[in-house]
Amino acid sequence: MDTAIKEIPGGVTAPAGFRASGIHAGLRKNKSRRDLALIVADCRCAAAGVFTTNKVYAAPVGVTREHIADGYAQAIICNSGNANACTVDGFEKANLTCKALSEHLGIKEEDIIVASTGVIGLPLPVEIIISAIPELAEQLAYGEMASYAAANAIMTTDTRPKEFACEFTLGGKKVKIGAICKGSGMIEPNMATMLGFITTDAGIEPAPLREALRSVVADTFNMVSVDGDTSTNDMVIILASGMANNAAITAPEGEDYETFRAALLQICTNMAKAIAADGEGATKLLECTVRNYYDKEGAKKLAKSVIKSPLVKTAMFGADANWGRIICALGYAGVEFDPYKVDLKFKSKAGEIDVCKNGCAIEVDEEKAKEILSCDYIYIDVDCKCGKASATAWGCDLSYEYVRINGDYRS
Repeated sequence: MDTAIKEIPGGVTAPAGFRASGIHAGLRKNKSRRDLALIVADCRCAAAGVFTTNKVYAAPVGVTREHIADGYAQAIICNSGNANACTVDGFEKANLTCKALSEHLGIKEEDIIVASTGVIGLPLPVEIIISAIPELAEQLAYGEMASYAAANAIMTTDTRPKEFACEFTLGGKKVKIGAICKGSGMIEPNMATMLGFITTDAGIEPAPLREALRSVVADTFNMVSVDGDTSTNDMVIILASGMANNAAITAPEGEDYETFRAALLQICTNMAKAIAADGEGATKLLECTVRNYYDKEGAKKLAKSVIKSPLVKTAMFGADANWGRIICALGYAGVEFDPYKVDLKFKSKAGEIDVCKNGCAIEVDEEKAKEILSCDYIYIDVDCKCGKASATAWGCDLSYEYVRINGDYRS
């Protein structure tokens, strides 16, 4: 049986039955920036979502939670430039957006996912969105350019659009998963200022789809940290059209389910890494793997603690092999381990170097270490030598540019 997962172009329009569009509606002053995106399925889809854990959540998050509660949806509309969060009429305006799109497309209002991203606390000019819906719908198309337009329209401080797609086989049928996402700053998921929209033509019922997404998000998006801030607007949504005509997956178990979950994990890993690499002001993608720990949850906490550390981030920015900062971050992760068993090494395309053995200093070639840490993708390897579990977290360095961007964000 072919279980290979092949990366392909096409983003959210790669799977059968999905169209997308992205336009400049007028929410942003810069007319060259798209600010309104739409994804529409040709049929009602099984759907699932994972949302921010921030107690202060934006109106679109609340509305979408209600709409997706029955496990079905057909369209996603998302604006950038305004978060529609912490305003007195946010829920009303999110519902008005869904109502206007429902009337124009002829689909149920409750089958529409609504999302926003941008500045918190500003009233959403919903009349701009409503007046732009006819053009947005008219621009709907299949194909790579349509997905690219939608990916551009959901960006905020992102420096580039983020699209992914893959193809694999379920029960002899070719199945595809596609995705677009945005995220650059205010990234400390469970989840963060991050939106992910995933489409698939797999036949899968809402319950196993929900479980696959939940479990994959735990190992991908929830293992990303750019700056430690959890946003108000974050969500990851997946729609499954069933148009690949595979035998429907009806439970979160079995060979087909595991194959689907593996493909979804690959897509979400790619998105998580892209978000970390595009962190505000970032010059380097950081990946920390904690190996040979007692259990996976503890390994996750250790890896996240390293990735979240401002001192580790700044050391990586300066290409400084200051491994003591890593040991320190492990020590306040809140889990038990023996620091005198820990080995540390740095890796990149320039090579690898051991910097700590059994929790203590060893002789290090500082010039070689600096060469390794000067690359744009740095691996931090932590071997706890006390078990068999492992976990990986992703983040970025902390540069002068991060402060500049966030000191002037609203303008």
